[in-house]
Amino acid sequence: MLERLLKRGEPAPVLLDVRWRLGGPPGVEAYRKGHLPGAVFVDLDRDVAGPPGPNGRHPLPEPADFEAAMRRAGVSGDRPVVVYDGADSTAAARLWWTLRYFGHQNVRVLDGGYHAWTTAGHPVETADAEGEEGVAAEPGDFTARPGSLPVLDAAGAESLAKAGVLLDARASERYRGEVEPIDPVAGHIPGAVNAPTLGNVGVDGRFLPAELLRERFAQLGATDAVDVGAYCGSGVTAAHEILALHLAGIPAALYVGSWSAWVADPTNPVATGES
Repeated sequence: MLERLLKRGEPAPVLLDVRWRLGGPPGVEAYRKGHLPGAVFVDLDRDVAGPPGPNGRHPLPEPADFEAAMRRAGVSGDRPVVVYDGADSTAAARLWWTLRYFGHQNVRVLDGGYHAWTTAGHPVETADAEGEEGVAAEPGDFTARPGSLPVLDAAGAESLAKAGVLLDARASERYRGEVEPIDPVAGHIPGAVNAPTLGNVGVDGRFLPAELLRERFAQLGATDAVDVGAYCGSGVTAAHEILALHLAGIPAALYVGSWSAWVADPTNPVATGES
C-alpha cells in the first residue's frame, strides 16, 4: 500500500519515523541505522507529548509546540502523512492520533512498521553522522487545531467506566495491580475492562483483520452502540487501542493522562484484581 502511495506522484506523503520504546534506547539510534527513504525522525517524548507532570507522563503537547515540531518534520495540511515505528504501531498510533486530534485529515500508519518494510525487501537509508537526526525536511505549513478527536479527563473516564465501556490497554498483571513498574500506585480505574494492546496485533506486529478486532471488542462490551474510551499507563498504548477500535468501526475517546494522571490525584479511587 505504501509503495503505491509513493509511486502515485504529487503530493507524495510525508514519512515520519517515530520509533520509541519505553525504557529502551532512543529511537533516533535505530533511525540512524536504517529508515525508510526520505523519512524524518520524530521524537515521541519531545515532539508528541508535553512535559511530564500532574497531567501524566505523556500529556498532550501545547498546540504551538506540536505545530512547530510537525512543520520542522515537513508536515502540511494538504499533504498525506504516513507514520511508522519498529513493528507493532504502538508509538506510530500515538503520532497518528495526535496529528488527527490537532486536525490533520489524512494520516495513515504503516502496518507492521519498519520490520514489515525491510522484510518485504524494500530499500532503506542510513544517517552516517552520530549526532544526525536524518533527513532535513522542507518546512511544512501544518496548523494545529485541537479538538478533532474526543478526549477524556479523569471525571470523564470515571463516568464512562460506569455508564459505558472504558478499556484499560495495559498488560493484565498491571491492570490487576499485581505489579506496577512505573507509576507509584498499582491497580486500575474502578469499572474499567482490561484489553491489553498486544491483543490487537498478530505475532508479526500487524493489526488483526477488522472482523477479528470487532469480535474481540464485542466480547469486552465495546461496540458502536455504546460510548467507549481507552486509557493505559501514559496515553501511548491507549492510542493504539483507539486505532484498533477505529479499524473495527468503533469510535472511542482517549484518556490522554491515563493511569499516570489518575494516580497523581490521591482522591481518585483505585481497584485491584479482576473487573
